[in-house]
Amino acid sequence: MSMRNNLKILVFISLIYLICCNLNPVILIPGDGGAQIEAKLNKTYAVHYFCEKTSSDYFNIWLNKELLVPLIVDCWIDNMKLIYNNKTRTTRNNDGVTLRIPGFGFTETVEWLDPSHTATGSYFNPITNLLVSLGHQRNLTLKGAPYDFRKAPNENGQYFIDLKKLIEETYESNSLQPVILIAHSMGGPMSLHFLNLQTQEWKDKFIKSLISLNGAWGGSVKAVKVYAIGDDLGSYALRESVMRIQQITAPSLAWLLPSPLYWKGNEVLIQTDRKNFSLDNLKEYF
Repeated sequence: MSMRNNLKILVFISLIYLICCNLNPVILIPGDGGAQIEAKLNKTYAVHYFCEKTSSDYFNIWLNKELLVPLIVDCWIDNMKLIYNNKTRTTRNNDGVTLRIPGFGFTETVEWLDPSHTATGSYFNPITNLLVSLGHQRNLTLKGAPYDFRKAPNENGQYFIDLKKLIEETYESNSLQPVILIAHSMGGPMSLHFLNLQTQEWKDKFIKSLISLNGAWGGSVKAVKVYAIGDDLGSYALRESVMRIQQITAPSLAWLLPSPLYWKGNEVLIQTDRKNFSLDNLKEYF
């Protein structure tokens, strides 16, 4: 999730649009895992005796490194996983768990995934600092639009309504200047989905451009890997197979599977000693 590799590219892009676009306002749209999540508990069951079942108020659950340690992570998984309804084709939080995405419209919760501002929790912060140094103002010409990254677009309908309103308000409060969207990873196709919902007249008026940083336009082979063995988030202390329990409940993971619009049907995605798998036989893989 580190954005530092994109910094030099963004410096160049930023200078170009600052010269050409008269400091158009910017909205930052994060990728998978790129927003803080807060939780409130009122559970009657816990996976371990040491797991908290209730909380008096909301607390940071992502990215909270204190919860991402062996054994304790089982509590985190039970609180973060989604429950799928095969009839409605939608998901919900686990029983007794309420989650919310804080800071919509502000930069803080996309700049830092860890509210304590530790270096490992830095996300859009280097880019935000750069844009501020070039003349932008946090929460005025520069805003953030976090969302529940566990869910795919079909369950983020309210987010797209809120994003449209944020863009219009940002346009109005910045001398009617159209907005630049800077999207990272899954934020790219999320932004595209949003823009496809709007009329061309609306886009011509309110959107200057979409800047994509590592946009997952063709999906990701990593999503296939996560379904099989999970992902340890780069931590040697976490087991991939344990993290997989929560990760495969996220509809956004399915949405990020390799797209047939980009990958050839017979292009090998997974190699094993017994058989190779591509989009043509992906059901067999599952």
